[in-house]
Amino acid sequence: MNLKPAKPAQPPHAVEENIASVRQMLGELRAVAHNEGADMLRYFIEMAYVEAGDILSGFRPLSIRENRDRAPGVPLNPAGKVKL
Repeated sequence: MNLKPAKPAQPPHAVEENIASVRQMLGELRAVAHNEGADMLRYFIEMAYVEAGDILSGFRPLSIRENRDRAPGVPLNPAGKVKL
Protein backbone atom coordinates (compact mmCIF):
# COMPACT_ATOMS: atom_id res chain seq x y z
CA MET A 1 0.00 0.00 0.00
CA ASN A 2 1.43 3.38 -1.00
CA LEU A 3 0.63 5.99 1.64
CA LYS A 4 2.31 8.88 -0.16
CA PRO A 5 0.38 10.60 -2.92
CA ALA A 6 2.20 10.65 -6.24
CA LYS A 7 3.75 14.02 -6.93
CA PRO A 8 4.61 15.30 -10.36
CA ALA A 9 8.26 15.05 -11.32
CA GLN A 10 10.12 18.34 -11.16
CA PRO A 11 12.55 19.44 -13.83
CA PRO A 12 16.19 18.72 -12.86
CA HIS A 13 17.05 22.40 -12.47
CA ALA A 14 14.19 22.87 -9.95
CA VAL A 15 15.44 19.93 -7.90
CA GLU A 16 18.98 21.35 -7.91
CA GLU A 17 17.68 24.77 -6.86
CA ASN A 18 15.72 23.20 -3.99
CA ILE A 19 18.70 21.17 -2.77
CA ALA A 20 20.92 24.26 -3.05
CA SER A 21 18.40 26.20 -0.93
CA VAL A 22 18.35 23.44 1.67
CA ARG A 23 22.15 23.46 1.73
CA GLN A 24 22.20 27.23 2.23
CA MET A 25 19.76 26.96 5.15
CA LEU A 26 21.81 24.16 6.68
CA GLY A 27 24.89 26.37 6.52
CA GLU A 28 23.04 29.07 8.43
CA LEU A 29 21.75 26.58 10.99
CA ARG A 30 25.25 25.18 11.41
CA ALA A 31 26.50 28.66 12.34
CA VAL A 32 23.69 29.10 14.88
CA ALA A 33 24.40 25.71 16.46
CA HIS A 34 28.11 26.55 16.61
CA ASN A 35 27.43 29.92 18.27
CA GLU A 36 25.21 28.24 20.86
CA GLY A 37 27.78 25.54 21.63
CA ALA A 38 25.47 22.74 20.48
CA ASP A 39 28.26 20.51 19.22
CA MET A 40 26.24 17.35 18.53
CA LEU A 41 23.52 19.31 16.74
CA ARG A 42 26.17 21.14 14.73
CA TYR A 43 27.70 17.79 13.77
CA PHE A 44 24.41 16.41 12.45
CA ILE A 45 23.68 19.62 10.57
CA GLU A 46 27.18 19.47 9.09
CA MET A 47 26.56 15.90 7.90
CA ALA A 48 23.34 17.02 6.18
CA TYR A 49 25.21 19.99 4.66
CA VAL A 50 27.89 17.67 3.26
CA GLU A 51 25.22 15.26 1.97
CA ALA A 52 23.45 18.11 0.14
CA GLY A 53 26.78 19.14 -1.41
CA ASP A 54 27.43 15.56 -2.52
CA ILE A 55 24.00 15.41 -4.16
CA LEU A 56 24.58 18.70 -5.97
CA SER A 57 27.99 17.56 -7.22
CA GLY A 58 26.58 14.24 -8.45
CA PHE A 59 28.67 12.24 -5.99
CA ARG A 60 25.53 10.75 -4.39
CA PRO A 61 22.06 10.02 -5.78
CA LEU A 62 19.17 12.14 -4.59
CA SER A 63 17.61 9.12 -2.90
CA ILE A 64 18.77 5.64 -2.00
CA ARG A 65 15.21 4.35 -1.96
CA GLU A 66 15.33 3.16 -5.58
CA ASN A 67 18.45 1.10 -4.89
CA ARG A 68 17.15 -0.73 -1.81
CA ASP A 69 15.80 -4.21 -1.53
CA ARG A 70 12.37 -4.02 0.02
CA ALA A 71 10.93 -6.66 2.28
CA PRO A 72 7.93 -7.99 0.33
CA GLY A 73 4.62 -7.84 2.12
CA VAL A 74 5.92 -5.95 5.15
CA PRO A 75 4.05 -2.66 5.56
CA LEU A 76 5.93 0.22 7.10
CA ASN A 77 3.43 1.87 9.40
CA PRO A 78 4.15 5.03 11.37
CA ALA A 79 4.70 4.53 15.08
CA GLY A 80 1.58 4.91 17.15
CA LYS A 81 0.81 4.94 20.83
CA VAL A 82 2.29 2.06 22.76
CA LYS A 83 -0.23 0.12 24.78
CA LEU A 84 1.12 -1.45 27.94
